[in-house]
Amino acid sequence: MQAPKGFLLLEDGTLFSGRLVGPTSPTVAEVVFTTNMTGYQEVFTDPSYRGQIVVMTAPQIGNYGINAEDPESAQPQIAGVVVRELSPTYSNWRATGGLREWLERAAVPVLTEVDTRRLTRHLRTVGVMKGVIGEGETPSGAALAALDACPSMEGLDLATVVSTREIYTWGPSDAPYHIVAYDYGIKRNILRLFEAHGCRVTVVPSDTPAERLLAMDPDGVFLSNGPGDPAAVAYAPATIREIASRQIPMFGICLGHQLLGLSFGGHTVKMPYGHRGGNQPVKDLATGQVLITSQNPGFAVAGSGEGVEGAPELAVTHLNLNDRTVEGLRHRTLPVFGVQYHPEAAPGPHDAVPLFDQFLTALRNRRG
Repeated sequence: MQAPKGFLLLEDGTLFSGRLVGPTSPTVAEVVFTTNMTGYQEVFTDPSYRGQIVVMTAPQIGNYGINAEDPESAQPQIAGVVVRELSPTYSNWRATGGLREWLERAAVPVLTEVDTRRLTRHLRTVGVMKGVIGEGETPSGAALAALDACPSMEGLDLATVVSTREIYTWGPSDAPYHIVAYDYGIKRNILRLFEAHGCRVTVVPSDTPAERLLAMDPDGVFLSNGPGDPAAVAYAPATIREIASRQIPMFGICLGHQLLGLSFGGHTVKMPYGHRGGNQPVKDLATGQVLITSQNPGFAVAGSGEGVEGAPELAVTHLNLNDRTVEGLRHRTLPVFGVQYHPEAAPGPHDAVPLFDQFLTALRNRRG
């Protein structure tokens, strides 16, 4: 049976037609695109994509199904998916089910048979914007009203929404190093890599006070990735400064990196269409090495190769070679650093995995 007709309407009035799989009630969210050729299950379960409709630029999605090992969280986090073709079958020795059925169980709508090349080019030209997915050939009054009421991503604190509310641990209790991780939307593969590097991780809610964290006596502190506007996570900077002042090594990824910039006087800006995909070139300014990285931020720390705007205590360590945005920073006197990209990327690329070793070196140096 053929899926009913559906549409994606962007806030600038541009309409894209397709077939709708899953819920038929209007779904509104910011519409973004990602260039990942594989790893759709990791993308859809990444909390950093919370509240977004994701356009997949790869022409066919779902051909290797889904499995129980690859998710980055317990459930799909996206608001909706737009694809050129949703594969009706799947084949992979690790597969435990089909993508279509998995998304339907999670009540995530999928708009298929869309000219995703045209859509991606439009978003890349005009910039990401709000959109609504619905059933039919043209938007109903309910769809238009829902789109009009959709909040902007700017000013939206989603980190608090996706964060754990209960403290939990990951890794063996007798691991040589103890990391406390702030969960702003943490990915499971970050925890897997910390465990592989000989760490036990205590994951705490995003609003955990500094004194409670310090009482856990960590060897290091990790600031996770997450969704939404970093400037809206207003409770984080004071906590981060208090912990950093104790000379405890600190490492931030994506949103965690942006919060480090904010904590020491910088500010963030919303990028026109973000960096989403597995092919972002990043230059290490110290070595000249170019890393191919996986990313998904919609915001960036304002600055250039000369430094972070308003934050003289921070040095810029990495730049994006496409748009020259700040991709890495470090504190000039404290053992604190962060990167915009994802060294734990699953699937790859894995060029930046050695950053975990860099963090572990800081832990060993602190112990003396």
